[in-house]
Order: sequence, then C-alpha cells, then structure tokens
Amino acid sequence: MTATTGTDDGRDDRDGRGGLDDRAELARLLPPATGFDLPPGRHEHHRERLMNQIDHDTAAASARDRTPDRAPSRPRLLRPSFLAPVTALALAGALVAGYSAQGGGEGPARAESGASAAERAGNAQPVALVLNRISDAAAKSGDGPVGDDQFVYVRSQVQGGDLTSGKLVTGPLAEREIWYAQKPGPQKRLGYIREGGETLPINAELGDTDGTREGISRPTYRWLAALPTDPRKLLDHLTALTPESERQEHAQAVFEQIGYLIRETVLPPETAAALYRAAALIPGVTEAPDAVDALGRHGVGIAREDRGSSTRSEWVFDPEGLAFLGSRTFLTADTAIGAKGALFDAQAVLKRSVVDEGGVRPQD
Repeated sequence: MTATTGTDDGRDDRDGRGGLDDRAELARLLPPATGFDLPPGRHEHHRERLMNQIDHDTAAASARDRTPDRAPSRPRLLRPSFLAPVTALALAGALVAGYSAQGGGEGPARAESGASAAERAGNAQPVALVLNRISDAAAKSGDGPVGDDQFVYVRSQVQGGDLTSGKLVTGPLAEREIWYAQKPGPQKRLGYIREGGETLPINAELGDTDGTREGISRPTYRWLAALPTDPRKLLDHLTALTPESERQEHAQAVFEQIGYLIRETVLPPETAAALYRAAALIPGVTEAPDAVDALGRHGVGIAREDRGSSTRSEWVFDPEGLAFLGSRTFLTADTAIGAKGALFDAQAVLKRSVVDEGGVRPQD
C-alpha cells in the first residue's frame, strides 16, 4: 500500500479523505511491501510530509525569511518525483524527491529569467499566441487511441536528488521507463516502472483496498477523452480537481498539473489542443524564450513563477514542430533548502508510445 500525506488540517490534499495520520502510523508498523507502491504523482505527498518537518527543524535558522506566524515558503509539487523504486516504508521515513541539477549546465542562468508582474502582463498576448500554435500542432498529432487493455509507455531522462539532509543534493541523469495501465475502474496494479535496470509493479494507492480508479491521479486515455474540450470549461474542471495548498498559489498547482498530463500521458488530440489553450487562461503564464530541458535541449518555453514558494516551472517545446520535449522547476531565490537556481525537477521525454503488455518496450 502507498503512504500518503495530508494538508495542515489533516485532510488528504488530493482527495479530501481523513484519517491519514493513523494510516501513516500503521504503514510504518507494517513490513516493507513488494513492488513499487507509489504511483507517479504520489511521491509528492511524502515530500510534503518531510518538508514540513524540515520547515519546523530549520525555523530558527531561517527566521529572517519568514514572518512570526508563517513557516518559510517552499513549494508543494504535484509533479511525479523520479525516485529509484523503494518501499513505502522507506519513503515515509526518509527519502523525498528534489532536484538540484544544472539542467544541461544552464539551471542557475535560467533562474534569472523569472518574469515580473509587469512582464507577465506585457506577455499575456504573446504567450496566448504561442500556446495557440502549440495547440494547433497538438491537434494534428498523437499516439492514440489507446485501448483499455493497453499501456501508455513513457521513456524519459530525469535528474533527481534527495532532501534527507534538508538540502537539495544532485544525482546523475538517469533513464526512467513507465508503463501506465489503462483499464477503467478500480485497479490494484497501476502499471510498471523501470529504473536502474530493475522493473517493479506500481500498486494501488493507500486506502484504495479495491483498487485505484481513473482520475486526476490516474489519468487514463478514456478519462482524458471525456474531459471538456472547451478551454475555459476544461480549466475550471481541472482547477476544481486540483487540491489547494497554503504553500503554493492554486494557479501554480493547476499549471503544474496540466504539465503532468502533457508529460506523462498519451493525450487525445482534442484534449491536447484544449489543454494548451486552457493553460493560456491561467494568470501569470508567460513565454520563456530559449528554455532548456534535462538534456540541455533548447526550445520554445512556457513558464509560470510562483513567488510565494520561490519556484518557476517551465515546459519546453521543439522550436520546429512544437512537440513537447521536457520540463523543469527551479528555485528563483535562496531558501533554506537550496540556492537560487537549484532544480526541483528536470525531465526530457525521449519516447512516448502505446504497447500491449506492461514491462515490454515498443518495437520501433
């Protein structure tokens, strides 16, 4: 089973279920589970718990960075963290995902490009035009449709680290492969993940004794195809599904959630087109010229900065065909966990396909 964390009031910050402290305590008492118990997109709940503890432990040292009644700002991320497969027990106790790489040697330099409020206002029309172009390109592409008995395969290069010491520590670039099961209804086996030469199953989330249903945290092709295709209705729908946090602007969380859908799924063309046009409606979204992914590939960038958490997230697109290349999120100011420019995540998507069997690579 997968351990989850909750918000400050004890509610699960994705689905609103209570009693997580009791379940987390039970999880710590159980023996390690077999397989990869944390589906992508759930690691951040463990990051949330540990970073809350880090905030508490470093409060005195970082008093200058906070008001007396508020903990230091730091990001709450919805994107999947790219950890080597470990048990839920180990994750709940120590490991978290953070990123402190140079993103092809350009992380700190790009951190200087955070847009001001005036710049964001001035870029409102250009970013809409860019996203409309990306939307038009997405409407003409796609690897779907995907059958209910098939798997979405995504191969990426990811840069990761850990926060065990309370600071972001860089790890090397590593290849990660994931097979996402597409079966509708509750599923106890959500797919497979391969890192470091080892393939492990992804099990259902904690509390889902009958299996995890499709939805915002398990976005199957069928679920994605049922989303509204009107950009405003789609944005409103995703905004309602995305959990709020006092640690992060809700608009930033929605932007990052859309980024997760773009990066980790095969999108129906109509849905893909609508997602990009919906992103253009999010306040604060700007164009980021010459953005860079985890492999150092340069491209057209779409970004949003969350000043409350001192982070900036960027999506990177091929400058020729506007295909999605990768994404990254980095600190825009010195904080207790890292210096300005330190990356929380950096990814480069190398292959996205549809396969008939989990754990088996595409033929082409």
